[in-house]
Amino acid sequence: MITVSNLKKSYGDFDVIKNISTTINKGEIITIIGPSGTGKSTFLRCLNLLERPTSGIVEFEGKNLMDKKTNINEIRKKMGMVFQNFNLFAHMSILDNLCVGQTKLLGISRAEAEKTSFELLKMVGLGEKANAYPDELSGGQKQRVAIARCLSMKPDIMLFDEPTSALDPTMVGEVTSVIKRLAQSGMTMVIVTHEMNFAKNVSTRIIYMDEGGIYEEGPPELIFENPEREKTRAFIKRIKTFFYKITSGNFDFIELTNELGNFCSANALSKSNIDKAQLITEELSVVLIPRDDLRSVSFNFPEDQSNFILTVVYGGENRDVTQKPQSDKLSKSIVIGIASEISHSYSDNENQLIVKW
Repeated sequence: MITVSNLKKSYGDFDVIKNISTTINKGEIITIIGPSGTGKSTFLRCLNLLERPTSGIVEFEGKNLMDKKTNINEIRKKMGMVFQNFNLFAHMSILDNLCVGQTKLLGISRAEAEKTSFELLKMVGLGEKANAYPDELSGGQKQRVAIARCLSMKPDIMLFDEPTSALDPTMVGEVTSVIKRLAQSGMTMVIVTHEMNFAKNVSTRIIYMDEGGIYEEGPPELIFENPEREKTRAFIKRIKTFFYKITSGNFDFIELTNELGNFCSANALSKSNIDKAQLITEELSVVLIPRDDLRSVSFNFPEDQSNFILTVVYGGENRDVTQKPQSDKLSKSIVIGIASEISHSYSDNENQLIVKW
């Protein structure tokens, strides 16, 4: 369906994409993963020329998009794209958001457009929201509308640019479940995502980007379980461990708990375990440990999620904060009540407290 040859994208002297060649076949579900700043979204946007490549060739269904004779707007009708921030028309109802492209670009009647739109809204679980406006919807609902709007144009392929990154963690599942249903229907998709568990479960092929290009690619079981190259191995190992470094007593503890929640959601932890991880972190970092003493918080778990380990490193004198005096009885009771095991060690003027459950 898409052939990319020697693709390069530069901004001045900076090469975002150095040299990419690949193919995307009909029916494939390809997820693109990798560290931030490695050109994932830029590559995706080059596929439909929202970003014009500096050099190289992109062919879609046999047509060279770089050829000045190619009508790129006609091509884009066949390439639905879902962005991070929904891009719905705020002054239009949800139904009108879906109908406008069908009537103005596809030239079909309003009645037919409405029929298609209602069917798609039902498919994404929002049939009752047809007459609502975007501001009345949650982030997850807006993104599901954006997906339905793309589908209303009857595309041959769907491009998703981090479709869950702007969402509250509790809403991520709403969107990924819709994309999973599209995958089961045979829709060809290319998805840039940081949701690793989702990528592992939905993909036919994973592309790992680093060093300005495709560093390694293959089926999910290869990339996630047995990657062949060093940077891929390091990335996969890192995404299974949350680490938050603290350099000041004025650190943003709300950011800490939110980032921990995002990490847990991305790895498909249950709401119960997300709540436990955030609650223990909050009790330790806000109540039990003096904020000036905090050094880091990390959290990890095995692939089968059989147990969870939260580690807090803090300075000061040798002390296990879960054994503090009566004044902190409630916070201490919360941590001990959740934990199946708590261990403490002291070395080189640093305490390490490990909480397992």
